[in-house]
Amino acid sequence: MAKFSPVLDVQHLTKTFGSLVLFNDISFSIAEGQRVGLIAKNGTGKSTLLSVLCGKEGWDAGSIVFRRDIKVGMLEQTPQFDPNDTVLDACFNHQGNDEMVLKAKQILTQLKIVRLDQPMHQLSGGQQKRVALANVLITDPDLLILDEPTNHLDLEMIEWLEGYLARGNRSLLMVTHDRFFLDRVCSVIIELDDKTIYTYRGNYQYYLEKRQQRIDAKRAEVARANNLYRTELEWMRRMPQARGHKARYREEAFYELEKVAKQRIEERQMRLKATNVYIGNKIFECQYVTKKWSDDCIVTKNFYYNFSRFEKMGIVGNNGTGKSTFIKMLLGEVAPDEGRFVVGETVRFGYFSQEGLKFEQSKKVIDIITDIADDISLGNGRHLSASQLLQHFLFTPEQQHNYVYKLSGGERRKLYLCSVLMRNPNFLVLDEPTNDMDIVTLQILEEYLADFPGCVIVVSHDRYFMDKVVDHLLVFKGQGDIQDFPGNYTQYRAWAERQQEDKNTAPKNDSRTKTPADRKSETANMQVKRKMTYKEKRELEQLEKDIALLEEEQRNIEEALCGNLTDVERITTMSKRLAQVKEELDTKGMRWLELSEIES
Repeated sequence: MAKFSPVLDVQHLTKTFGSLVLFNDISFSIAEGQRVGLIAKNGTGKSTLLSVLCGKEGWDAGSIVFRRDIKVGMLEQTPQFDPNDTVLDACFNHQGNDEMVLKAKQILTQLKIVRLDQPMHQLSGGQQKRVALANVLITDPDLLILDEPTNHLDLEMIEWLEGYLARGNRSLLMVTHDRFFLDRVCSVIIELDDKTIYTYRGNYQYYLEKRQQRIDAKRAEVARANNLYRTELEWMRRMPQARGHKARYREEAFYELEKVAKQRIEERQMRLKATNVYIGNKIFECQYVTKKWSDDCIVTKNFYYNFSRFEKMGIVGNNGTGKSTFIKMLLGEVAPDEGRFVVGETVRFGYFSQEGLKFEQSKKVIDIITDIADDISLGNGRHLSASQLLQHFLFTPEQQHNYVYKLSGGERRKLYLCSVLMRNPNFLVLDEPTNDMDIVTLQILEEYLADFPGCVIVVSHDRYFMDKVVDHLLVFKGQGDIQDFPGNYTQYRAWAERQQEDKNTAPKNDSRTKTPADRKSETANMQVKRKMTYKEKRELEQLEKDIALLEEEQRNIEEALCGNLTDVERITTMSKRLAQVKEELDTKGMRWLELSEIES
C-alpha cells in the first residue's frame, strides 16, 4: 500500500511575538485535492499562520514540509503592487505567453477588471485585491493559499469563484468569513483556538455541530476536575511536607489536575437585548428619487419607497450598481438629482461604512468607546457599560487596555462597530459589515440585529449573514433597475432560478416551421396555461387578507416587546409567536409571488 504523502505537512509549529504566543505546537496536513478552511477569532494568528506557511515570516519551532516540486499560490489579505505597473503587468511580472494572457483576460473579465492597460495606482483597494486573486488563479498552482478571497467580490463573482475552485483536483487552504462559500467549497475545517489546532473532517455545518460537542465535553471535563481538585487541595493542605513515594505520586497528579481545573472554557455570550430604543411611526420616504453619475451610470430612476417601522432590509447587487450611493443619499451625504428623502424626526442613524474609521493610534481601545459614552441604557433600569459592550464583542479586559496600533484589521473593524453601537442609534445602516470580521463575531452581530428593536438596512455580499438578519430585499440590477422582494436572499435566489427555468422551458415560436393553424393552437394552449383558475384567484385573495393580518400582528407584537413589559412569561410567549408570524409571512409571501405571476 502506498504511503500517505500530503502536499503540505506541518508538525509541532510554534510562533510568538515577544511574550505573545499565537500558536503553540500545532500540527496538521493537507492531502492532494483536499479543500481546507481555516477558522479563528480576529487577532489570534490566522493571517500570520498563512504568511509563515508561505515563507513570508519566520517561526520559532517545528517544521513545514511541502511535497517536492509542488507549485504554491498565495493570495494575501492586503496585496502590494508596483503602482506604475499595468493590470496585465501585475498579473505576470512582465512575463506571459499568449496562452496565459488569454487566460488572464478571461479571469479578469469574470472579476470585472476590464481595462488591462490601466496603472495599478488608479485602482481601488478592492480592484487591486481582485487583480491579486486573478494573479494567483492564472498560474494554476497545485496548492492555493487564500486569505479572505471573497472580500470585495460581488455575489456574481463569488458564485463564479465557487464553481472555479470546485473544478479540478487542486488543494486549497483558505481563511474566509463567508460561511456559504466555506460550506460549498471546503470539505475539512481546521480551527485555531486557544493556541491549538482542531480538525473537523466535514463542511461548515458539520464543524458547528462537532465544535459545540467538543466545547461541551471540555466543559464537563473541567467541571469534574474542579470537583476533584477541591478534595485534593484539602489533602495537600493537611498532609505533612515529608511524604512517602505514594504521596509524592499523588502530589504530582494534583498539579496535573490543577492545570485542567484552571483552564478557561469559552462561555456562551448572553444575548445583548436592548428595549430602550424608541423610533416613531415615520421612518423615511424615498420620494421618486433619480440619481445618475452619467448616462451610462444610473443609480436610481424615479424610485419610490416607504420604509416601514421595525423593517430589516437587505440591499444586494453587483459592484457598481449604486448600493452605497443610495445609502449616502439616505444619510444626506450625497444629493439626489431629482426627488428627495424625507426622514422621520425620531430617527437616529448609526452608520457603519465600508471605508471604516481612522482611530488615534496611541489611544487605548476602552478610551475610544468611553470618549463616546460611559454607558448606554438598555431599559427597565438596566445599563451596559463601555467595557461590557466591548467584552460582548470579544474584547477581553486585557485587550481593552491595548493600544489601537496593536489591533489586527479585523479587530479594528470590531472596534468601529462598537463605536457605532455605543451611540445607541435606533436605525442601523451597515455597509459591508462582514468584511474582515471573524465568524464568531458575525454570529454575535447576527443575534444582536435579530433582537434589535429599531430599523436596520444592511448592504452585504455575505449570503449567510443576509439570510440570518433581513426579511426584505432591494435588488440593485444596474441602470436604475431596483427590484423590491419580500424575503431573504436564499428565497430570492430560489424565486429567480424558477423564473429563469420557466423562461428557458417556455415554447419557442418559430414562424418558419409552424402553420397558421399550429400557431393559433399553440397560442390558445399558452393562454390556457397562463390563466389563473377560480381556486387560485380565491387563494390569492385570501393570501392578501392573511398577509395583511399577519403584518398587523407582527407590528403589534414588536411594539409590545419594545414597550415596558415586565412579565417574563408573556414576553416569552410573544417572542415565540413573533417567530411563527415571520415564518408564516415568508411562506405566504412566496406563494403570493408565485400566484401573482399568473395572468388572472
